[in-house]
Amino acid sequence: MGQLDGKIAIITGGTSGIGLRSVEIFIEEGAEVVFAGRRAEEGKQIAQRLGDKAHFIQTDVSVEADVQNLINRTYEKFGRIDALFNNAGGPAPVGSIESVDYAGTMKAMEVLFGGVVLGIKHVAPIMKKQGFGSIINNASIAGHLAGYSTSMIYSSAKAAVLQLTRSAAMELGESNVRVNSISPGATATGIFGKALGLQGEEADKTADVAAKVLGGAQPIPRAGLPEDIARAAVYFASDHSSFVNAADLVVDGGMIGGRHWTPHQQSVQALGTAFKAGLE
Repeated sequence: MGQLDGKIAIITGGTSGIGLRSVEIFIEEGAEVVFAGRRAEEGKQIAQRLGDKAHFIQTDVSVEADVQNLINRTYEKFGRIDALFNNAGGPAPVGSIESVDYAGTMKAMEVLFGGVVLGIKHVAPIMKKQGFGSIINNASIAGHLAGYSTSMIYSSAKAAVLQLTRSAAMELGESNVRVNSISPGATATGIFGKALGLQGEEADKTADVAAKVLGGAQPIPRAGLPEDIARAAVYFASDHSSFVNAADLVVDGGMIGGRHWTPHQQSVQALGTAFKAGLE
């Protein structure tokens, strides 16, 4: 028996990375999954590979008509929506605030923040009418603390997602609709390749390299995997989290928990050595 048996879920950004793994695991856990993405051919191939419980609808989450179509078609087909995972994302402009590209900033915000706004906006009436539902937003540790992204715009967008999650949870919780978020840490996906200018499948292929590079970024000695985030999303989509609302689950191996123990001890020893040398 799966944790999501019989549930109807929508997952955006479902053709690669965290989204794709979430689609796979939601189906393994018993859900019917409607997944969205901009790449039509990849989406069709994934749906064919995963079988009858996978349904692809081409969607650009920065376009309101697309998001509305995604949600309405899902509701028309299944008669309800149990969970929405607002996962779609992408890179944002990098560099100094003095040189950041404003047009690129607004384009990134339309996806990273606007896509979440639109997802909640259009699924909320359905879930309120049902009297149940779980909305899950993909945030980031970069939204908690500065310096954890190559882009301050990305960090700012994710901080906005965290606040939107709490605000929407306060409103929709009154209708038994839960809104929570997940904050991944250094997770090995193609987003790092995209941030450095790679596109599509070329960026997706960089995930294995990212896993090796990011292995020492947190106390737990490995990079985060898409499956780690997908499992957190399963928890929020399941009945096991029925009394959890306005929460953010940090899945980062301890990255933002504090100073790493070994480097801290080494710095203390170096300080002691410097004191000793200065007193001689």
